[in-house]
Amino acid sequence: MTQYLDFEKPLAEIEGKAEELRAIARASEEEMDVSQEAEALDKKASALLADLYKSLTPWRKCQVARHPDRPHCKDYISALFTEYTPLAGDRNFADDHAVMGGLARFEDRPVVVIGHEKGDDTKSRIERNFGMARPEGYRKAIRLMDLADRFGLPVIALVDTPGAYPGKGAEERGQSEAIARSTEKCLQLRVPMVSLIIGEGGSGGAVAFATANRVAMLEHSIYSVISPEGCASILWKDSEKMREAAEALRLTAQDLQKLGVIDRIVPEPLGGAHRNRTATLDAARDAIGKLLDELVDQPPEDLMANRRRKFLDMGRGGLAA
Repeated sequence: MTQYLDFEKPLAEIEGKAEELRAIARASEEEMDVSQEAEALDKKASALLADLYKSLTPWRKCQVARHPDRPHCKDYISALFTEYTPLAGDRNFADDHAVMGGLARFEDRPVVVIGHEKGDDTKSRIERNFGMARPEGYRKAIRLMDLADRFGLPVIALVDTPGAYPGKGAEERGQSEAIARSTEKCLQLRVPMVSLIIGEGGSGGAVAFATANRVAMLEHSIYSVISPEGCASILWKDSEKMREAAEALRLTAQDLQKLGVIDRIVPEPLGGAHRNRTATLDAARDAIGKLLDELVDQPPEDLMANRRRKFLDMGRGGLAA
């Protein structure tokens, strides 16, 4: 069953009427031909969908990026990778289920894949802590990146988190230090690293996986230093001003590509990634493959130097202007 966002309510009514007509025809003992009426509603719905998604506001993009039916990390790993062998635990405290990763093959190329996993139902979301990693999650990622460096394997990171978990236990176990170490490890890698933001890229919890040679974003994903609600609460003491905050944060893929923060935008199907998962996963496979091809022949020293320069230079153009 399709879950509709707030701004999609008119679309829900039209698609609901079309489905209701077909359901009545199926249930009727008499033969009913509702094809013309249903097709007319389908055309009206398609036109409305195209109109709604023609120019989404930043806040509406936030809603699409958070859609519960959007493909998550485990969906990408299942569809894009073969021979996936997961790694568990940080060899210090526990295994963080908000972070998953391991050794795998991408288009028959051995790689290390790491990602945030939000879960897709109530039970798994609680188990995965809604994609908010604790320190042990980032330390698990560091273990994986160490393996990648040791065996000369490219790293592919799938980012989808509202931010690192800010709980008391996480802070006691060194949350900020773990995030900093993960970011540092990204910069030290002597192998290619490609990051793809598949939903939310929130704060340092995302940067710890996105300090890569190439950073791509799905068309309706978001990437920001803080959530719009958090920003509105700080600046205006009113979380209901999240629409204004979303505009100010410049968190869309289109804005971030103009600013030079990301390198590529991966197109999504009309209506968002959740409306056609297969097309989304195929587009992600194509983008990751092309980005890796740009990097695989670069010497380790160049990969490190270029990655470091990429992030040191970020924002300098805007300051000069």
